[in-house]
Amino acid sequence: MKRADIKVGFSCNNRCRFCVQGNKREIYPDKTTQEVKEALRKAKKENCQGVVFTGGEPTIRKDFLELVRYASNLKFKIIQIQTNGRMFAYKEFCKKTILAGANEFSPALHGHIPQLHDYLTTVKGSFSQTVRGIKNLKLLGVAVVTNTVITKSNYRHLPEIAKLLVKLGVDQFQFAFPHALGRAEENFDSIVPRKSLVEPFVKEGLDIGRKAGKRVMTEAIPLCFMKGYEDYIAEKIIPDTTVFERDQIINFTKARKEEGKTKAESCKRCKYFKICEGPWREYPEHFGWEEFKPVK
Repeated sequence: MKRADIKVGFSCNNRCRFCVQGNKREIYPDKTTQEVKEALRKAKKENCQGVVFTGGEPTIRKDFLELVRYASNLKFKIIQIQTNGRMFAYKEFCKKTILAGANEFSPALHGHIPQLHDYLTTVKGSFSQTVRGIKNLKLLGVAVVTNTVITKSNYRHLPEIAKLLVKLGVDQFQFAFPHALGRAEENFDSIVPRKSLVEPFVKEGLDIGRKAGKRVMTEAIPLCFMKGYEDYIAEKIIPDTTVFERDQIINFTKARKEEGKTKAESCKRCKYFKICEGPWREYPEHFGWEEFKPVK
């Protein structure tokens, strides 16, 4: 299913230490209501069947519900809200969003306890709101697919995060390696862990989800670190995606593979060379290629 990611702006009620958008909220104004609607119409003309509202934080817009209804009226099959989940702590807001037409929710949870999640979002109380939001959405019977950004602070706790997500009843969870742009680049030394250190904790977390019957995925972790877990690579199933950002329309699939990711010369000796996208290019620029061992 072809998908459109509509970046409605960069305003956000969190200020995550790893945010790939950096200080764009200070530089660029949010899209107007009409600009978002125009992007939705263009997405429909490009035969996108699914749409993701993203940002920034889409739920803090005053016209949020109006925009969701507009997407619903355009007959998008999937209307996903990519969110920090905090606004969904209010059950009435959940009900209104579902009534407007949203049918999939992608909140982000980065810790198993308030101290860890709130440290990474830099907002005290954000953990309790996000957890309450996930509970509310599941009580209302909608699909919840979460994302957890892997950092130096939380990678050892991925199994505990997985246990919490299973307990909360999410339909799917994903562990995503940070893309070192924006604030993640500014905070590189305190945010980006070594992939070789992360590997066993990622796998243990995935096992917890698998045993509970959950759909589990990783993102931006090359296949040489995923031996035995090759079926849990999100890049294999990410739909053909068009990103509408400011005045740009970007083929995300093409940009991710050709500009965002990279491979070493030694990768050509790996049996997964043709299907693996490699790491975000900033990672080997900092750490080199020694950790990456071609799979024969």
